[in-house]
Amino acid sequence: MADTNTTANKDFILLAFSDLHQFQILLFLVFLLIYITCMIGNIAIILIIKMDPRLHTPMYFFIGLFAASENFFVSSTIPNLLSNLIGNSKSISFAGCFAQFYAVCTLGGTECYLLAVMAFDRDLAINFPLRYSAIMSQSLCIKLGVFPWIVCLTIASVPTVFTLGMEFCGPKELNHFICDLGPLEHIACSVPLINRIIVIFTAISEIVSPFTITILFYIHIIITILNITSKIGKKKAFSTCSSHLMVASLFYGTAIIVYMTPQGSYEKYLALIYNVVTPLINPFIYTLRNKDVIKAFQKFKAKIS
Repeated sequence: MADTNTTANKDFILLAFSDLHQFQILLFLVFLLIYITCMIGNIAIILIIKMDPRLHTPMYFFIGLFAASENFFVSSTIPNLLSNLIGNSKSISFAGCFAQFYAVCTLGGTECYLLAVMAFDRDLAINFPLRYSAIMSQSLCIKLGVFPWIVCLTIASVPTVFTLGMEFCGPKELNHFICDLGPLEHIACSVPLINRIIVIFTAISEIVSPFTITILFYIHIIITILNITSKIGKKKAFSTCSSHLMVASLFYGTAIIVYMTPQGSYEKYLALIYNVVTPLINPFIYTLRNKDVIKAFQKFKAKIS
């Protein structure tokens, strides 16, 4: 009991990829490049949307919010991973660990709900084109943009508080590169039933619920597109939501694999896809597959050159 009572006074050790000690420098360079690319890509999207009046629409407003949340998301994990790879210390303070846990839980859930909001926006645009501008007012856009943050800041506090209250036994080594629920439970003396219930509640609230909402909206969208007789009309309707559909599929797919499947020794590698690889790909999907953004980027590039 003496050891568990001093949990709050001890740091955790993030093992990260210490088993690949010969590749630490290479991994550092790769993750640094990914982080810089994510940050620049998302900042570029935000600036382009802000500077081009043609992109001052609800769809691009939500894309800009998603880009900003992506930068917060990668900034909550990758800098600490970079420090871990080349630093002498692999430790993270007790407070720092749970601050990161809360941030990752909040930001991941926020992005899930933002994707659901974006699906709602596309559904309105395709199914109610004449009433779309009147319904999707600036006031509603702001409310829909703030809603995911309020919901997920609240939801994330529940598993954070209950995990914070657990006792941790033995070596405080987390076989992961971030402080996440799975690794923390692995080193807990015991996991109370209420904690397991809260894990299920959090997964349903932050992943399953927005995923289900997104699926339902896209079923409605697909039914509408299939009923369009013109091939050009079908292509135009689908092009307005193809980028979002790809991002949603990638994000929800990796989130479900990481947080809703049995965990094992490969957990941190799956989490790497969700926390690092997916945020890297998203800016490219929204730019390379979006003609409006490409045109705005070319215009922006011409101005500064």
